[in-house]
Amino acid sequence: MKLIIDNIPCEARPGESLYDIVKRLGFVNGRLSNDPIVAKISGRVFTLGYVPVREKDVLPERKTIRTAMSASGGIVKLLRYSDPQGREAYMRTAQFVIFLAIETLWPDSRAKMSCTVGSGVYFKVTGCDFSVDTLKEKIDEIIAADLPLTRRKVPTSEAIAYYEKQGFEDKARLLKYRKNTTFKIYESGEFKDYYYGEMAASTSALRSFDIIPSEEGFIFVLPDLKNPDKVSEYRESPNFFSVYTEGKDWGELMGCETVADLNEHVKSGKIRELIRVNEALHEKRFSEIADMICERGAKAVMLAGPSSSGKTTSANRLATQLRVHGKTPILMSLDDYYIDRDLLTPEPDGTIDLEHINTIDTELFGIHLKKLLDGEEVELPSFNFKKGKREWQGHKLRLTERTVIIVEGLHGLNPCLLPDDLAPNLVFRLYVTPLLALNLDDHNRIPSSYLRLLRRTVRDFESRGSSVQRTLSMWDSVRRGEERWIYPFQENADVILNSSTLYELCVIKKHIYPLLTPIDASDECYDQVRAMVKVLNYVLEADVDDEIPPTSIVREFIGGNSFYK
Repeated sequence: MKLIIDNIPCEARPGESLYDIVKRLGFVNGRLSNDPIVAKISGRVFTLGYVPVREKDVLPERKTIRTAMSASGGIVKLLRYSDPQGREAYMRTAQFVIFLAIETLWPDSRAKMSCTVGSGVYFKVTGCDFSVDTLKEKIDEIIAADLPLTRRKVPTSEAIAYYEKQGFEDKARLLKYRKNTTFKIYESGEFKDYYYGEMAASTSALRSFDIIPSEEGFIFVLPDLKNPDKVSEYRESPNFFSVYTEGKDWGELMGCETVADLNEHVKSGKIRELIRVNEALHEKRFSEIADMICERGAKAVMLAGPSSSGKTTSANRLATQLRVHGKTPILMSLDDYYIDRDLLTPEPDGTIDLEHINTIDTELFGIHLKKLLDGEEVELPSFNFKKGKREWQGHKLRLTERTVIIVEGLHGLNPCLLPDDLAPNLVFRLYVTPLLALNLDDHNRIPSSYLRLLRRTVRDFESRGSSVQRTLSMWDSVRRGEERWIYPFQENADVILNSSTLYELCVIKKHIYPLLTPIDASDECYDQVRAMVKVLNYVLEADVDDEIPPTSIVREFIGGNSFYK
């Protein structure tokens, strides 16, 4: 069969995998920046172990063409580390090698994949005399062995029995909620595991990385995004890490650490109590932050966070708590300081990066902030998004002794917004982000970005009339903006607020599932939707919207938020 791989015509031999073909064509040269990790065929991502033409397909009595090959007309796009889906496959491959190494070295230990910390991922290892150096040696050995990572379909009951026998109760419990009678599993020798997506064809694909010690485990440091042939520079994020740990403590307190735990709360009816406790913990945190602001004597709160983190609701809930202290909070938005669209310099491709710091009139904002904190009256601008221009509508503001302004915006923690001569005690920096402490199982975390994407998809559809396709088409650009303009400054925050709730996956499923299921393989965003559905398929839906208070952060996305009325 004739294929076109990255615009190069070639012939696929019966039984030959994509990995064999790309090596034959010279696409593999031992550099992560160049080597393909997975492939995209007709909108779906495939492992390079995929065989385009099987031996049985060319038998005289069959003469068949595989579905993906037929749909794509033989066109194959190779995905590398520079592609988001390539990076995800690289991380899954790393997970497999890491857990294989740990299982080989310390079979009685318990290893858990936890949160992303800067350019690394934290793994917790307990129940053994763990050594980073020993782990590194074993991982290097596995990579050098160039072990093929084969995937096969097994009965779900067989996978459950295997995990129970191996002592992986977390995986066995999760699979009991799987509706499909079969389960795909990756294996190397006797070791079997799965990470809910495609992986590289061989352990040798794992190249640029480092492993550094951390409390009760280690940090797996990822390749540099701009230059994947070298390891990223890792910077410790103690504030971020402590907040994530607090979230884990909340999960342990409420007996909800995995999706299987959440499902059992739904089945037993305890989900309502989980909602009440989770919301009470949030309210307590807002109260504590308000206490800190007042104790410092701050007059301005700079509030930032990534997309769909719940910034608007957080600003309003904080304002409520400040009122308890006798303060008069006033909400401001950095969006009103956008520079007129026709004055912005386009990118080389003609587009305008609306998330760039240069789209904000930082000088004007700094002048206004300084004048306000000095007790002067200032006329505040308003940005007309339909016209793409700043307007002046006579909105004047002068702070009193009781006034606290809460400034919400993407760039809220960027130091360039604040004048150099501003008294440090007058400004309080708050970073809001949903650090979901709920795992699928010990070896599979649910990224916070996944939760934010679910939130944004539902909100955009419900309140902005935006299709799933449009939301997903913008997501990679949104993520790039966050990497550049938000994450580098998150440790500047005085407080990081975890805006996730342990219960929301079972609630949001009811709202998002009907939006995702109509999208089929012919759609450009199908693979993204498929990845979202894979997780949701394990989550039991809960019809408990009536239990969620109108001031909840979750209400910002599913509707019924009293701050929007």
